[in-house]
Amino acid sequence: MALKESLDRFKKQQEMCQKTLSSIKASSSSTPRVTPYNPANAMSAAPAVKFSSDIERLQQINSIRSASAAAQTKRAIDLLKQTRQALTADQINEACYVDVKANKDVFDRLSNNFKVYYDGTRFFYKPKHDLEDKTQLLKLIQDFPEGIAVADLEDAYPSVDHDLKALKAAGEIWLVSNSGSAAEDMAYPNNHRAIEVDDDLKQLFRGIELPRDMIDIEKDLHKNGMKPATNTGKRRAQAQVLDISIKPKQKKKHGISKRTKLTNTHLPELFKDLS
Repeated sequence: MALKESLDRFKKQQEMCQKTLSSIKASSSSTPRVTPYNPANAMSAAPAVKFSSDIERLQQINSIRSASAAAQTKRAIDLLKQTRQALTADQINEACYVDVKANKDVFDRLSNNFKVYYDGTRFFYKPKHDLEDKTQLLKLIQDFPEGIAVADLEDAYPSVDHDLKALKAAGEIWLVSNSGSAAEDMAYPNNHRAIEVDDDLKQLFRGIELPRDMIDIEKDLHKNGMKPATNTGKRRAQAQVLDISIKPKQKKKHGISKRTKLTNTHLPELFKDLS
């Protein structure tokens, strides 16, 4: 008896899902005015099938719609970013099974997200910089001589990463990676201009006296927020435990013999040891 009731409930769920699919298909028949929706570019779009023969799809829909509002919103934003098309709520539902209309929390999160523009009918992905190709990308980087964060460029258009590498290979820009640092990776324009440095600045640079002990150098690096590649204090402590004296290698001094080639023959007092 319990099995029969379960089967009856399942058939009713199938009928409701079939009605939902039919309404989605009917509501998406109109052509968008901004950018036509192309299901071939959607994340998980598939031809309409009867849910009675597609239990896995039912389970997938249930899993997606049972997820948190934040997870569903991210899924919809990923779809907009991937397709770069203007999509209605019904088209988003058809493509990735996020029912924006039925879930007010998801609708509010999506329409108010800073990465999404909503015109009252359709949702658009909104990158920080609206670019279309490598030419526009290069022009934007050239407008920022002090550098621009790569993270701000990565979502401009789908092939931006490839174009950044191409511009770097062509010598048009510099890509500076800050691995191991909290700072972001930066892109700088390469203006192909020789940089003139003032003589006073050169003299100031050359006049800086560095500490003679590596421990002092490492302390100065730490003070300036940099991590030294060496740890002299630890190395010296380990050497003391092992009774190893750390001394700089000294070159052997070779005496001067008759076979030595002399260049300062006008200073004979230097060569008293020659016989």
